[in-house]
Amino acid sequence: MAFFKPLNPPISDWRGRSVWVIGASSGIGLATASALHAAGARVMVSARNASLLEDFVQTHPGAQSVVLDVSVSTDMARAAQQVQAMQGLDVVVYCAGHYQALRATDFVLDEMLRHQEVNYIGAVRMLDAVLPVLLAQGAGHISLVASVAGYRGLPQSLAYGPTKAAVINLAEALYYDVSPKGLGVSLVMPGFVETPLTSHNEFTMPALISPAQAAQEILSGWSKGEFQIHFPKRFTRVLQLLRVLPYRWYFALVRRATGL
Repeated sequence: MAFFKPLNPPISDWRGRSVWVIGASSGIGLATASALHAAGARVMVSARNASLLEDFVQTHPGAQSVVLDVSVSTDMARAAQQVQAMQGLDVVVYCAGHYQALRATDFVLDEMLRHQEVNYIGAVRMLDAVLPVLLAQGAGHISLVASVAGYRGLPQSLAYGPTKAAVINLAEALYYDVSPKGLGVSLVMPGFVETPLTSHNEFTMPALISPAQAAQEILSGWSKGEFQIHFPKRFTRVLQLLRVLPYRWYFALVRRATGL
């Protein structure tokens, strides 16, 4: 039935496909770039840390790197031009992220704005740089990494959660516009993944998985043509259910579960 058709063109054969992973110096981005390389993709990695990018290139023959600060518009435009000149562009994965636990009782404006710059506005800068290329090709795929923290407001997520909610909305709106033009859009929704960002959490993280496991979930989602790729499902399905609860129930359940 047409209702059950994949929302995106499935991608299972990565051989020779050009992929640009932004935010690839550690965590999910690094693991995903490595998995793509192993699957035969021509991988280009970007992040601010040049030495970590060089480490990736040295251990993944054929991979290339472009140093990039996603909070600088001219950097993004330059990097996109370099990627296009070096290997063309089939798939772009925006995985750059910033996270700092924050509550209103310890409000820090600079932290709020830093989250916006990296997590959301950086993704918008990426779209500005690559959409003309992909639309002209009439083919390609854009993958935005958000978080289940963007489903609904959570304690200690005053800075982080709103940016991921914005990315969710951005991906949904983007899909309407570019899918008729031949482009795929996927929204990656991780739960807790063992990364440098989550290492600062002082609470028990339920259903914690490794970056390598996250990368395999992402590649599996792409192979099925999924729009929303969420994992681990034993955790993310619970949060999806919480999305539909009335606020009175939602606030009470989250307070009871977190003690906050």
